[in-house]
Amino acid sequence: MNTWKTLLLGACAPLVLAACATTAPAPAPAPEAAPPPVAEAAKAKPKYGAFGFDTAGMDTSVAPGDDFYAYANGGWMKTTEIPADSGSYNTFAILRDLATERTRAILEDAAKAQAADGSNARKIGDFYASFMDEAAIEAAGAAPLKPELAAIAAIKTRADLSRELGATLRADVDALNMTDYATDRLFGLWVAEDMNDTSKYRPYIMQGGLGMPDRAYYLDDSARFQDLRAKYKAHIAAMFTLAGYPDGEARAARILALETAIAKTHWSVDETGDVAKANNVWTRADLQAKAPGIDWTAWLQGAGMSEQPTFGAWQPSAIAGIAKLVGGQPIETWKDYLAFHAIERGAPYLSKAFADEHFAFNGAALGGAPEQRDRWKRGVDNTNAALGEAVGQIYVERHFSPQAKAQMQEMVKNILAAFDARITRLDWMSAETKAKAKEKLAVFRVGVGYPDKWRDYSGLQVVRGDAYGNWARAELFEYRRNVAKLKGPVDHDEWWMTPQTVNALNLPMQNMIVFPAAILEPTFFDPNADAAVNYGAIGGVIGHEIVHGFDDTGALFDVKGDLKNWWTPADMAQFKARGQALAAQYSTYEPLPGLHLNGDQVLGENIADLAGLAAAYDAYHLSLKGQAAPVIDGFTADQRFYFGWAQNYRSKFREASLRRNVLSGVHSPGEYRALTVRNLDTWYPAFEVKPGQSLYLAPEQRVKIW
Repeated sequence: MNTWKTLLLGACAPLVLAACATTAPAPAPAPEAAPPPVAEAAKAKPKYGAFGFDTAGMDTSVAPGDDFYAYANGGWMKTTEIPADSGSYNTFAILRDLATERTRAILEDAAKAQAADGSNARKIGDFYASFMDEAAIEAAGAAPLKPELAAIAAIKTRADLSRELGATLRADVDALNMTDYATDRLFGLWVAEDMNDTSKYRPYIMQGGLGMPDRAYYLDDSARFQDLRAKYKAHIAAMFTLAGYPDGEARAARILALETAIAKTHWSVDETGDVAKANNVWTRADLQAKAPGIDWTAWLQGAGMSEQPTFGAWQPSAIAGIAKLVGGQPIETWKDYLAFHAIERGAPYLSKAFADEHFAFNGAALGGAPEQRDRWKRGVDNTNAALGEAVGQIYVERHFSPQAKAQMQEMVKNILAAFDARITRLDWMSAETKAKAKEKLAVFRVGVGYPDKWRDYSGLQVVRGDAYGNWARAELFEYRRNVAKLKGPVDHDEWWMTPQTVNALNLPMQNMIVFPAAILEPTFFDPNADAAVNYGAIGGVIGHEIVHGFDDTGALFDVKGDLKNWWTPADMAQFKARGQALAAQYSTYEPLPGLHLNGDQVLGENIADLAGLAAAYDAYHLSLKGQAAPVIDGFTADQRFYFGWAQNYRSKFREASLRRNVLSGVHSPGEYRALTVRNLDTWYPAFEVKPGQSLYLAPEQRVKIW
C-alpha cells in the first residue's frame, strides 16, 4: 500500500463514468456455520470474534448508507483514546505495538546473551543496550557532536562547503517504493533501478533541506503556520544553546530565513509524484551547468561518488534553486545551518535535555503528541532502523508460521487471477492494451513474510556504550551500501522493508509486491478466521498492492519495470479521465474546516484502494468454488467482507497530525479510504443503501477504473 506505495499508512503507494466490469452476484446465504477456532494471536486482541471483525466497535445507530465508516467503527471511535505518545492511532498502530513488544523481547534477550563478537545477535543486543544506557549517554553530554561540528567550523571556502554538504548525504528518501520524499539534509539520495533501463541502477538526487515537513509550513501565512514558525525558531535557538553556541536566536533567524528560501524552490507533493516529469538524467557536466552554485566536484568527493557519470535529477528546478542558494548565501549562514541540523539529527541519541527539546518541537508541536514515547520503544525503533533484517530474521523464526505463509500465497494467487479477469471484462480498454496489461500482471513476483536472502551486516561496527556513534555508523553503513549498488548487478529481489514492519509494498520497477510478517496478524489476517473477512481485510491490501502496478504511476511502467508507454492514446485518455473523476470525488472531502483533500495528491493510493478491493471481492467469491457463502451471527458474507475493509482503516488523529497527513502525505485519512465502497456496486445491496442517503451515488456516478 504504498501506505502507505506502500499501504499506508502504507507501504505501503500507492489507486465516474459507466461501469467497466460486472461482478459475480452474491450466492444465496447458507445456514450459519460453526465458528472456527481462534488463533493464539487473535486471543491477544479483545472483542474480535472468531469470524474476524469487531462487532463491539460498530455503531448500529448509524445507517450504513449515511456514514459507513461510523457504522463499522463508531463504537471504537467513541471508546478509543489516542496514546499520549502519539499524534494518531489506527489499526496499523495496534499491530505495530504488538510487533514492538515482540521485538523488545528479541532485543533484550540479545542484550543479555552477549553472543559471539561480530554476530548479528551481538550487534542488535549491543545497539539496543547502548541506547538504553542513559547513564553513559548523560555522561557523554554533547561530546559526541564535537567531530562533526568541528568539521563544519573548519569550512572556509565554497569548495569546503560543497564538500561538507556532500558528506552529509544519506540514502534517506524513496521516490517510488515508499513514497518518502522528505529529508532535512540539503539533498536526499535514492539508489534504485534506472527508470529507463531497469537492468542497471541510477542514483536519484531529490530536493531536501527543510526541518519542517513541507513547504507550506514556511510559506502559508495563516496564524497556525506563523505560530509553528515561531516555535521552530525558538527550537533552533534552544538546540544551539544546549550545544554551547552563543547567539542562538540570531542563528535561528538566519536559518529560518534560509530554509524559507529553500522551501520556495521545492516542488509540491503531487508534482514530486509525477514520474514522467521527474525522469531527468543529468551527467556530471549537467550538474555544474544546470545547477550552478555548488562546487559539484567537491560535493561528489564528499558524497563518495566522484566516479559516477550520471544522476537522476528528480526535481531539477528545485535542485538548481537550492544550488543557487549554496553559491549565494553567506558561508557563515550555511555553517549555522549545517551545525543546527547536525545537532537536531543527533539529539535523540544524546542526553535527556537534547532528546526532550527534540521531542518538544518534532513530537508535540508538529505531531500533537503530549508525551514522548517510552525509551524502550525508541530503542526498538532505532535498532530496527539500523539492523532491521538482523532483527527480522529472529522475528520470523518466532512469530511467523508456514501455515500463514501458505494461506497468504493462495490468497495472492486468487486475487491476481481475479484482477486478470477484471482486465478481460473492461469495456473501455482495447484488446491491444489489455494484452500488455495481462503480460505485466503475469510476471508479478510476490514476497510473503520475509526475504529469501538476508542482508549482510558484517561491515557495520557496533560498540556497546556508544549510542550516538552506533547510530551515525549505521546511517553511513546504509548509505555506503546503497552507493556500492551502483557498481554491481541489480538485485531485483530487494525488499526495502523489514519483516517486522506493519505495512505492504509495491515495487514498480521490480514488478514485485511484498507483505511483511508483521502485517499478517489479526485483524488484517488470521489463518483461522472467516474467509470473507480475510478477503476484505488483507485481501483488500493484496489487491491494493497489485493495483499499484496499474495506478496513475504504476501504469506508466511496462512488463520489465521500465518507464515506457504500453497504452494506446485512446485508452490512456480514458484511464486519465476516470482517474480525474476519482480525484474530484476525493477533493470534496474536508477532514478539517477549510482543509480539503487534494485528490490528485492521493490519487494513486485511492485507485489502489478502489480497484484492489473490487478484485479482492471477486476473488472471495471465486474461492467459494460455487458453494454458498455462509451467514455468521446474522451477517452475510458480503457484509463481513466490507466490514473487514472498513475496520482496516479505523483511525483517530490529533489535529496537528491530521493536518500534516493531508498536506504532505499521499494517503487519504482512514475514514476516506473506507469510503471507497461508495463506488462498488455490490456494497449497495449488502447494506440496503438507497437514494437520498448521504453516501449514495447513482450508478453512473460511481467511479470504475479497473
